[in-house]
Order: sequence, then structure tokens, then C-alpha cells
Amino acid sequence: MIAQAYLWHYIVAGILLAILGALGHVCRAVFNVLPDRLSDKPWMDMLVSSGYNLGDRLFGTEYDDAGYYKLDSPRNLRNYVVGTVVGGWAAMLLVPGTSGVVAYAINRSCLWLWDLFLYRLANIHFF
Repeated sequence: MIAQAYLWHYIVAGILLAILGALGHVCRAVFNVLPDRLSDKPWMDMLVSSGYNLGDRLFGTEYDDAGYYKLDSPRNLRNYVVGTVVGGWAAMLLVPGTSGVVAYAINRSCLWLWDLFLYRLANIHFF
């Protein structure tokens, strides 16, 4: 049975999507083997590089002197987190059934955590 999504489901999903966006930012910065920017001309980089696109140009993604994506840039982190949260909420609002599936997963996760807490509480051994 698909659950109905309430406001708190969207808030919890937003928090989880923000964490996912932060992980995506770190993965892009850490696991990037080749530099995204190869020259000082952004239009040439969009044609040649697979890591630099129009979205990076529009949102002002920051790169270091060697052309690699900057890990310590607050703008890059903000772009990733906001993009992930807005995209996830848009999918929940616009794609039929997605909000119900997300609400069901959040409800089941909450019940699982509560059951785990009760199990741990019942099995406490002091000595």
C-alpha cells in the first residue's frame, strides 16, 4: 500500500537529499582523475571536456589553478546540495507515485529504528 506524503515526509526527504548532495560534491572533487577545465576559454572547455558543461558555467562552479573541481568551495557545495534537494522535491511533486514511495520508505525506516531501539533497550546488560 502506498502511503500519503505529508509535510514532514518532504522535510525528512529534503534532509536526506541534502546529505546525498554533499556526498556527491565530495565524490566529484575527490574521485575526479582528469581536470574539468583544460583552458581559459569556457566555451572551448564545454566542447572538449566531459566534466565541464553549461550548468557549471551558469552557476559559477569554481575550479583551482590546475582545472580541477574545488572541494573547499562553499559555492560548489551549495550548488550540489540545492540542485539535489530541488531535483528530489520536483520528482516527488511531479512524478506520479514517487511521493508515496518516499513516504512509505521513510515510515518503514522510522518503524525499523523504533524496533531496533526497543530491542536494544530490552537486551541491556549492565554486568
